[in-house]
Amino acid sequence: MRRYLEEMLMNRQSATMTWWKRCLGTGFLCLGMAAALQACMPLTMARGGVAGTMAVTDRRTLGAQIEDRTISFKGESVASAIVGDSGHVNVTCFNRLVLITGEVPNEGMKAMVERAVAQIPNIKGIVNELVLDVPSSLNARSSDSLITAQVTARFLNMEGLYSNSRKTVTERGTVYLMGRLTEQEGKIAAEAASIVPGVQRVVKVFEYISEEELARTKGAQPDTTVSVSRNHYQDSEEYR
Repeated sequence: MRRYLEEMLMNRQSATMTWWKRCLGTGFLCLGMAAALQACMPLTMARGGVAGTMAVTDRRTLGAQIEDRTISFKGESVASAIVGDSGHVNVTCFNRLVLITGEVPNEGMKAMVERAVAQIPNIKGIVNELVLDVPSSLNARSSDSLITAQVTARFLNMEGLYSNSRKTVTERGTVYLMGRLTEQEGKIAAEAASIVPGVQRVVKVFEYISEEELARTKGAQPDTTVSVSRNHYQDSEEYR
């Protein structure tokens, strides 16, 4: 009888310990989830704030932003099919204006790439900056990426030069600046980029807008994009 009672007591203690362990485990789990959710909230809010800021500062319509990504993807696809391993081509689009950079072996291939890219719908202009040379090395491309990052960082510290109003591309030490800017903004941006270490020259490939148009873009305005001549961009000033 005594042994039976001892076994009963031991079983009850074991059940009680199991119950407490479950409670403690559930409690720690809840605390962990609460901490995780609390940590995620500022991140979510920060991301929302960044997205909102990007939407406000981008001077392109939402449709133009989507088309720019589509045009860039299609452009690089058709260029890669033409050039293969014999060259290196980048296609960048901002507000439906296309910049082609990189290296190809001859003039024929340079013209072929431009003709193929020009067939993509909704392009309003092409600036063909391909050079006749062997493909750039990985070291050269890494250096170009570093220059682009430094130029972008410099712009972030300058009041008014919103990152989503322009785009920076670097090839072989040459910095190409794209975007919808006023002439004064373009001058400031080019001068700022020109003093970054490693920059050989700066080419402005801007779509200039007036101060009045800039004021309108700060509100919700319909897309008023119009076709323009290529020479408007190709004649842009260079900083050496």
